[in-house]
Amino acid sequence: MSGSRVVALGHHQPQRVLTNADLETMVDTNDEWIRQRTGIATRHIADDESVTDMAAGAASKALASSGLTPSDIGQVIVATCSAIDRCPSIAAQVAGRLNIPDAVCFDLNNACAGFCTALATADHTLRAGAAKHALVIGAEKMSDLTDWTDRASCILLGDGAGAAVLSASDDAQIGPVTWGSDPSRGNAVRLVDDWQPRFAQEGQAVFRWATSELPAVVVQACQRAGIATKDLAGIVTHQANLRIIEAMSRKLDLRDDVVIARDVVHSGNTSAASVPLALSKMAERGELPSGQPVLLFAFGGGLSWAGQVITCP
Repeated sequence: MSGSRVVALGHHQPQRVLTNADLETMVDTNDEWIRQRTGIATRHIADDESVTDMAAGAASKALASSGLTPSDIGQVIVATCSAIDRCPSIAAQVAGRLNIPDAVCFDLNNACAGFCTALATADHTLRAGAAKHALVIGAEKMSDLTDWTDRASCILLGDGAGAAVLSASDDAQIGPVTWGSDPSRGNAVRLVDDWQPRFAQEGQAVFRWATSELPAVVVQACQRAGIATKDLAGIVTHQANLRIIEAMSRKLDLRDDVVIARDVVHSGNTSAASVPLALSKMAERGELPSGQPVLLFAFGGGLSWAGQVITCP
């Protein structure tokens, strides 16, 4: 096969919604302060659900929409940085719950860039002929890593999962990946305290990096796909902060009719889950331009990035 394509999407979010008004009762903050700095209004928080629960929920929906059977899936990858379980992997547990036999299963941690990294990994697997169909999931329970006394970070994070089913195809609909990292600035986003990890970041440093350096990487991803940014019908970036998304969009000088994901307003920053979560919700609402090029692009801890242009299913 010459490539692969996305054939189905699915997502899962916990029922409990934490509003900015709720946060006002927990830390010294308010709705206006949060919205001005992040654009976030609500985020979903998992109480009893685990990373595996959410990953399996999203994966089950994607698999059901794909028309494939569990035995068709030859690879399962879960992108996550918040999973407590190390062995067996979250991917293996998801495969068990979905009755997927014999697939190669593994977890991948590239923080917020995890899903796009996993998508490229699965695409390479299918191109190589090592599998015909793959299940790629981004799942995070960031609330487990949240310091609820830190008003700078607790307002950002949410929980959820998104999934995609890929199939090998003679018509390559997932473009070449653009990926990399800047380890010299890796501590700008990090988990601190080995025994009880907590999310921490240098917000201004990340904002400057994302808005000044990453638009050029987006252009490179489009060039590798053989299109210009003006040809994009949509863009789904990591939902870190609405201000970052809007600043990057302005620098890319995107057309007014380009569909831009802004799920961060309702879901907060869900790390590796943010791209597939936003993508699946947009597809469910009928907002994705079928058959048109859409850029997926994620960035964060590492500092790392990964992105590719896909054709919407």
